[in-house]
Amino acid sequence: MKKLTLKGRFQDPESFEVGQYNLLPFDFERIDGDKIVVTNLVGEYALISDADLQSLTDGSLQPSSKVFKDLESRHILYTGNGILESNLLALKKGTKDKPLSAFTGLHIFVPTLRCDHSCQYCQVSRRNANEGEYDMSDQHVEKALEWVFKSPNPCLKIEFQGGESLLNFPLIKKVVRRAEEINLVEKRDLQYVITTTLAFLTDEVLEFAKSYPIFFSTSLDGPEDLHNANRPRPERDSYQKATQGIKRVRDALGIDRVAALMTTTERSLGRVKEIIDTYIENGLNGIFLRSLSPYGFAVKTKHFQKLHMEEWLEFYREGLDYILDLNKQGIHFREFFASLIAKKMLTPYGTSFVDLQNPSGSAISAIVFNYDGKIYGSDEGRMLAEMGNDAIHFGHLDTHSYEDVFGGEKLINLLDQSLQEASPICDQCAYRHWCGTDPAYHMATQRDPVGHKAFSGYCQKHKGVYRIILDRLEGNDCEVKKIITDWAWN
Repeated sequence: MKKLTLKGRFQDPESFEVGQYNLLPFDFERIDGDKIVVTNLVGEYALISDADLQSLTDGSLQPSSKVFKDLESRHILYTGNGILESNLLALKKGTKDKPLSAFTGLHIFVPTLRCDHSCQYCQVSRRNANEGEYDMSDQHVEKALEWVFKSPNPCLKIEFQGGESLLNFPLIKKVVRRAEEINLVEKRDLQYVITTTLAFLTDEVLEFAKSYPIFFSTSLDGPEDLHNANRPRPERDSYQKATQGIKRVRDALGIDRVAALMTTTERSLGRVKEIIDTYIENGLNGIFLRSLSPYGFAVKTKHFQKLHMEEWLEFYREGLDYILDLNKQGIHFREFFASLIAKKMLTPYGTSFVDLQNPSGSAISAIVFNYDGKIYGSDEGRMLAEMGNDAIHFGHLDTHSYEDVFGGEKLINLLDQSLQEASPICDQCAYRHWCGTDPAYHMATQRDPVGHKAFSGYCQKHKGVYRIILDRLEGNDCEVKKIITDWAWN
């Protein structure tokens, strides 16, 4: 049997000589008319024309041209032996992927599934506020904390999700106190986030939070009528509870200790400026214009199907432009999704944001300990399981070890399938270096962890946002470019 040599598998370096220069790996995609975006292995980009692309590939691009110099500075072509360029590109790639080497930083505890709200788009299967059997046990707290400190990451974040996490505040206190006790030996950088509607915020909660690095994350969908319609509770005061809670946290702990998230629904369309104004009125310094996800009640009540991605992209475009105009007026307020993407586009650094990881951030960036001891690779994996799909359920605290999960075939296969370089369409996409993979989304919508990207709402959403940001970065408004660049670096 003939041995397959490296020479038989790969082309010689000389094959990439096209004239007076050599090509490094790059991807390209037409974005508008004659404009083509070209990206290198770490997402550095340039906009060129059809004629420029033809000249680049046939070897006739002139070294004296601006396009040549732009592409050379972005490691898309090189002259000489290429040793320096290859080493620099490798260094940049290592820097970009560094968040992966830190391993799991986010550990999500679900103290309870109980909740007093009845949001029609809720992505989890909430339970009534009096159903105590849906609370996490002390036994599972201890086992989960063992897993937290087995992570090699020097910066550990413990986040409490729900249900309404404050309905089991005694367990939150146990987790924090026990983690602090363990950390006397471990010496990690610990941080806590309580995700809550703030409806059950009390003086006791605030006093406890003063003693530890505890942050609060809440939901704020916009003006009072919109928020109350999206997030109803029996007393019809969810907006009042949320905004009063935001003020109480800011007054007691400081302005940086509370943040809010919104979810776009059919009711939100046409109201993005009002939603942003509501955030500013409540002293918040930014907003994450978030689309609806295909999980839980959002699917059962058909809210997900009602909101088309084209409508959300128009909503996002209008919102981003309004925020940029506010910044021009001296109001410092950012759109967090654009900030994350701009960081990947414009800086040497990656991001630990789970949705923008390659391979998927499932388990290796974030892991979830459910109220019943079940272990999921992401919060979306937990939501997916509530819909009857266990693709991102990796074990149970009672029966599986840390090594069983992180060295197990199920997780390794999922990460392997989610690697962009081996995923059809992703492997040649010019945007892949700014993007991530989301097996849970594609399992929910296409029953496959990779999904057919031509029919993927995830792909449509992200490509749309990249084009919107590119248009603003490469437009004629220098002030807009500076604002987005500042978001990327600060």
